[in-house]
Amino acid sequence: MSALAPPTSLPRKGLVLALIAFAQLIIALDYNIVYVALPDIGSRLGFSAQSLQWVVSAYAVGLGGFLLLGGRAVDRLGARRVFTTGLILYAVASLAGGLADSPGLLVAARVVQGIGGALLSPATLALVFRTFAEGADRNRALGIWGTVGGSGLAAGALLGGVLTNAWGWSWVFYVNVPLALLAAALAPRLLDADPPMRGAGGFDALGAVLATVGSTLLVFGLVSGPDAGWGSARTAVTLAGGVVVLGLFVLTEARGRSPLAPLRLLGSRQLAVSMAVILAFQSALGGGYYLFTTFLQPVRGYSALQAGLAFLPLTAFSMAAAGKLTPLLIGRWGIRRMLATGMLGSGIGQALFFTGMTVDGSFWALMPGTAIWGLCGGATFVTMFAAAGTGAAPAEQGVASGLASTAQQIGGAIGLAVLIAVANSGLGADAGATQIVDGLRTAGWIAAAISVVGAGAALLLARTPKEGAVVVSGERAAVQERTAAL
Repeated sequence: MSALAPPTSLPRKGLVLALIAFAQLIIALDYNIVYVALPDIGSRLGFSAQSLQWVVSAYAVGLGGFLLLGGRAVDRLGARRVFTTGLILYAVASLAGGLADSPGLLVAARVVQGIGGALLSPATLALVFRTFAEGADRNRALGIWGTVGGSGLAAGALLGGVLTNAWGWSWVFYVNVPLALLAAALAPRLLDADPPMRGAGGFDALGAVLATVGSTLLVFGLVSGPDAGWGSARTAVTLAGGVVVLGLFVLTEARGRSPLAPLRLLGSRQLAVSMAVILAFQSALGGGYYLFTTFLQPVRGYSALQAGLAFLPLTAFSMAAAGKLTPLLIGRWGIRRMLATGMLGSGIGQALFFTGMTVDGSFWALMPGTAIWGLCGGATFVTMFAAAGTGAAPAEQGVASGLASTAQQIGGAIGLAVLIAVANSGLGADAGATQIVDGLRTAGWIAAAISVVGAGAALLLARTPKEGAVVVSGERAAVQERTAAL
């Protein structure tokens, strides 16, 4: 069954989309704004080279562990309530992060910030799916959502460099506070009131605990390891624990009357394949950004501001594709073909990008790969979430969004862990720039291969009718009805 949009007026829909896009901007800002500030954070707070990864990974643990719970909360409690709560939690955690004076406090603040994102992300997607009808309207809305997200990535990298150079690393967290509070204040004025909350008996408390604990252990294990200061045995035990708890979660959901994540959703070919593609895409993207940052700052000696500027071309191409181009191509090609093409192009672009990465080479040698990776990556980002939401019932859009976003975060954790391990493999304390770049390049090629595998997975999606074909079919049926009437 298609998720139909409520009869909201066009001007109000525009304001709602602006607020949703603004919230997505806040999430996207934080993704890149921290990367360029990592060297300063490490030196000022006393992080070791191994533990500095936790400034990034702690957010992934909080976000990935609570996304499924956040998605179901959207369905049970209401999108507006969860949206507002997520923004407030995000603001408070950002303030705590800026005030942190030790590694432990900053990592804790990042975990809580991730939990705020776990509420905000599925609420944002559910609001898009519920406000805009499946098809051209939703594709355009997702295009704008993706474009703003892309602009946030660029602005985050640049703003992180500016703020770190001008006032210090703390301001990469402080900047989130007024933005999140402003969005929270606008939510009750622009978003429709939520329906009455469902009774507590309809909420799967045991499933919520198992899903949160299992997902947290899994993500925690993935982002841990020797490169994050953990031993292999502890990492293996954590991963095994996550798998066992998630197995118990599946058993619980199969027997529950009101499951947190109905297993029929995971049995849906559309959602299952979409989640696999999302996982592959984010594995390559998240690790790839970390590799690029390592190349720019520790290897090439870029300042935080210069590193932020270096991210602009990649994000500009991504924004160009996500805006008007992708919704148009989805309408002409269909989701399946568009997603497979985007993933394949991303892999080709990544291979060219990392092949052009050399110690003494020109930055402009990266531009061919940058253009292809940016354009195809921006197109894929919009299309993969359009695929995940297609066909989901309105009452299950939240959990469908949560499942898709969980796949995104677990994919990012896998990519970060695997690609960092590959990049650092065989490097000693006296490794030179050439050896470091060789490791980064090898890891980048693996990221490209993951994207190509994701392209093959996208071909498993069911074919969806093109919008033009739907129109023609409708006109043909109308002609036949008029002919029969004669």
